[in-house]
Formats: sequence, structure tokens, C-alpha cells
Amino acid sequence: MTIYFETEAQLEDALSTPTAADIEAMRLIAGDIMVLGAGGKMGPSLARLVRRASDHAGTRRRVIAVSRFSVPTARAELERSGVETVKCDLLDTESLARLPRCENVLYLAGRKFGSTGRPDATWAINTLMPAFIATRFSASRIVVFSTGNVYPLVPVSSGGSLETDPPEPVGEYAQSCLGRERIFEYYSREIGTNVLLYRLNYAMDLRYGVLVDIARKIHEGKPVPLTVSHFNTIWQGDANSYALRTLALCQSPPLALNVTGSEIVTVRHSALFYAERFGREAVFSGEESGKALLSNASRCHSLLGPPRVTARELMEGVAHWIEAGGVSLDKPTHFEVSDGKF
Repeated sequence: MTIYFETEAQLEDALSTPTAADIEAMRLIAGDIMVLGAGGKMGPSLARLVRRASDHAGTRRRVIAVSRFSVPTARAELERSGVETVKCDLLDTESLARLPRCENVLYLAGRKFGSTGRPDATWAINTLMPAFIATRFSASRIVVFSTGNVYPLVPVSSGGSLETDPPEPVGEYAQSCLGRERIFEYYSREIGTNVLLYRLNYAMDLRYGVLVDIARKIHEGKPVPLTVSHFNTIWQGDANSYALRTLALCQSPPLALNVTGSEIVTVRHSALFYAERFGREAVFSGEESGKALLSNASRCHSLLGPPRVTARELMEGVAHWIEAGGVSLDKPTHFEVSDGKF
């Protein structure tokens, strides 16, 4: 699948264009759908995808995006797309209580960057807030966005961590993410809430992501760190599609699902690709350790099909975007961090 785009409008349209599988899923899944934490990187395009897939399916439902909406334009754009919006601080139990009941919940809220400076805030958002959500929406299906950071760094030769591997999170951010999972697991087991633990890494569009970090370092003549030498990545459009369709896989006890691409990508190879493409010299820092944060997503691909966009197509799309002067969200992934300090 080619992901060459010239404008953000084209990019946003692609991220929220439903596949035939998305449309069929919306025919089969009953009830309204709420996206909690809809103001972040993935939330707006995911909410629009749900709206568009439901409309194509001819299914009448409310699609509700909930966020603090610190960027007002994001809220206005969602409403223009037919998505209802509600401004809410999910840590405020009084505001949370005013949210409408909803049969289906996509839970995207969380905190990563700044965890080193305010670990208390990270733990509150990643573990206390889930307890509020799990009790407020106890009768809903809940897809809980999590992360591959619940796993340890593993040898590249392993092919990546499986859902059956024991979690060994490194650092307080990753520990709090496992805490989020455990809170939802507890309520799922105790009161029967149907949950899916959506362990994503690393989603990217053309404005952010690991490949964007590497490409822009090469383009700007900055060294590329090799400390974590390999990574997984997935086109955000594919990640959105999987998220929508995993509503049908929610169960009690929860199902854990690694969500990422089919390939393991090397930092060095990616940097050399962009160096050749941009006519720059690749400069590296650090040494390759042979270990990386890697997930094996074979269960996801078996249940929901392979991703549409390959790693090579992602690399090409990022190069085209940068060459065309495309904007960056300026939100680095810090993929090179190996000690869990974000």
C-alpha cells in the first residue's frame, strides 16, 4: 500500500478510511462507541475511522470522543466529522460520572513522557484512572491501549516477546503500564467486564514515529543512536483498524494482544536508507547491544490479518513526506531508551 501524501488533509483522510473488514466489524458490533483519551496522537483519527466505518455499514450509533481537548481545533475537527465530543478530565470522578453509558469503549488515555520528573502523576494516570474507568464502564466492552514496554528487552534472535511471556517492565513508566493492565484484569475477573489488552508498539504516521525520528536525524545531520538497535513499527492506519476490530475480541478474563508490524527493523539499515535517499552521511552514536524492545504480533495477524503497509513502504512514505516539507509533531519516541526512563 502506497502512503505518499502531500498534505495533512490527505494523511488524515487515509488514517481514517475504513477497510472492508472495518465496515463489516461495525455491522456486527452492536451499540455506541466511546473513545476515551481522544485528543492524543491516535485518538482523533481512530474516532473518525469508527464514525466512517459505521456510516458505511449503515449502522446507526453514537461515536463519542472524550478528552480534556487542550487543543480546541481537534475538538472542532471531530465534530465536523460527525463525532460527538465531551470535554472531561478522566481523573475527576464527578466529571466521569456524567459521561453517558456506552456499550463499547476504546481506552487510549495514558502518560509516558515526563514520567521521570513526575512519577506520581504517571502512576495516577496509568493505574488510578483505570480503576475509575473499569468501575464506571463495568458493563462495557473495553479495549485498553497498553504497550510492548511491559516486556523486557530481548535478544533480537528471539523474534520478539509473545503474549504468553511473563512481563518484566523496566522503569516506572513501564511498571505503571503493567499496573494499568492488572487493574483492568482485576475488574474483569471480579465483575466479568469484557476487556482486551492492546499492547501496541510503535505506531507511526508520517509526522511521528521511530522511522520519522531516524529520518529527521539523518536529514538534519544528527547522530543516530544504536543503543537499541532494532524495533517494531506499524502504520497508524493499520493500528486504528486493529483497534476498531478488537472490540469483538474483548473477553473475561482479558485477552492480551501484541499489535505491531510483521517485520523487525534495524536502526542502522533504516539510517543508511535515509542517508542514501537524502544524499547525507549517516552518523551513529553508541554501540549495538543485540537486545531490543520487540513484540511478536503473530497472534494479532492470525486473528485479524496482516498489516496492509510493510516496513519498506513506511520508510518510503516517511522519506517522501520529509522531502515534500511535511510537518512534524515534534514528539520523539525515545526509541533509544533502554533503562525505562522517559
